[in-house]
Amino acid sequence: MVFSSTAGVASAALLLVTPYTPNIATVETTPGCLTDNFYGTYGGRSIFHLPPTCLETSSIKGLSTQSASLLPYVANGERQLVWLQESAIDSSLVTREYEAEVQGFFRWLGNDGYSMGGGQQLSGHQHLLSSADEPGVELHLMDLQPAGGSYGLIAVEPSLAPSIEALLPRYWKPYVLPKQPASYLPVPKPAIEHVKNLLETVRFDPVVSSLVNSISLNQMRDDIRWLTGEDGESGIISRHSFAEGSRVAANWLKERFEETGATCELKTFLTGFAPNVACKYSASEDTTSTVLISGHYDSRGSFGSQRAPGGNDDGSGTVALLGIARAVAHSGLTFRSNVELVAFAGEEQGLYGSKAYAREMRAKDANITVMIQADMLGYHAPGEPPQLGLPMYIGTPEVAQLVSNMSAIYSPELTVGYTAACCSDHQSFHEQGYASTQVFERAGPIADPMYHNSGDLSERPGYDLSQIRSIAKVQFATVLHAAGFDLPSNEDLN
Repeated sequence: MVFSSTAGVASAALLLVTPYTPNIATVETTPGCLTDNFYGTYGGRSIFHLPPTCLETSSIKGLSTQSASLLPYVANGERQLVWLQESAIDSSLVTREYEAEVQGFFRWLGNDGYSMGGGQQLSGHQHLLSSADEPGVELHLMDLQPAGGSYGLIAVEPSLAPSIEALLPRYWKPYVLPKQPASYLPVPKPAIEHVKNLLETVRFDPVVSSLVNSISLNQMRDDIRWLTGEDGESGIISRHSFAEGSRVAANWLKERFEETGATCELKTFLTGFAPNVACKYSASEDTTSTVLISGHYDSRGSFGSQRAPGGNDDGSGTVALLGIARAVAHSGLTFRSNVELVAFAGEEQGLYGSKAYAREMRAKDANITVMIQADMLGYHAPGEPPQLGLPMYIGTPEVAQLVSNMSAIYSPELTVGYTAACCSDHQSFHEQGYASTQVFERAGPIADPMYHNSGDLSERPGYDLSQIRSIAKVQFATVLHAAGFDLPSNEDLN
């Protein structure tokens, strides 16, 4: 049941929570009521701030009390809204222990959460601090669904927002809402037409095939074992965004990408967080066009544990980027368009790193033509074929189709389908009007039993480096096609 704990607040301040729709403009009859008051889409729900003039039933189509929630809420600069979303998980992960964990968390929110404070320790990284006479967390909305996809909305002291993930049930993620609603930015029609043109020109290319097959599985194995600390050399215990290991990883990634000829920068975005690692191969032609592929290198472990190896989430997407970069260096190719490889931090706390980077790109009016995020590529469920999952909800369908077509040509061993697992760093770019999608390990919900677990290592049953390599080949082929490339005149790929 959906309920609000803020009954009695002035009706002039209302939040509307609706099921996700690909085109928000289609559900409003009064222009601007939704599109000018958009907080964002999180999981399968979109959130809006409704002014009084938009509360008439004629202003919004197709909404009912069964499909939408209307919440009284007074904007308060001393509170930060945070959406809490249960990830789409396979039924095999829904244990009695997990169900009790979820029920206990929301019971705590509804009761004791109002008086939270006193310096509670969070995973050895950071403290939650709030004054004894002020509520640290206020529950505004809760919808617990037995079949999965549960969600909630809370308001917290701003200082608590970056750390709230450490208190969540293991398969839940936080998403911090903007301080103020903004205008909805759809992907412009010319950007979509550009991707459609790329789709029309997809053909098998033996040169591209040779390039993508040069990605080294053995090197990827070495890279992931370094990032998780399994090799005994890196000394990394955790790549949590607040942990020292994430800084070690950031510097190491920067050095590895620079060895491949990229120009890299460690970009800070919020105090206390590890930086984004942003790398670029400059275009050989005079163009602003940019193709961007990414992963997130920060990780999350078990509640109460200092260990967060992140072998799959998202060491797998990170080593896919490294594998592509090493293949670029090995071939000596140059890209005709700009190509960026970015390893984000702060994903687990609510896409902090990618949101900052995407906002920066939009402020610069950067010409990002295709963006692909790789998040969790490595788990291969027993008895299933190797797979590639594409987002069911947030993203640009034309970019997802481009990736699917590339997979059919260059990694036909992958079974391609859609997943409700949501949402990774591609969302930050989609919200800024960039054509984007995500690649994932399964055409279905998350099945990795080590998801958000301190046992997320590479040397374990189900961790499939071959599947990671297959998906990396698809990413690389898409980049080569979208950016264009040239090889040294004396290059012999055979």
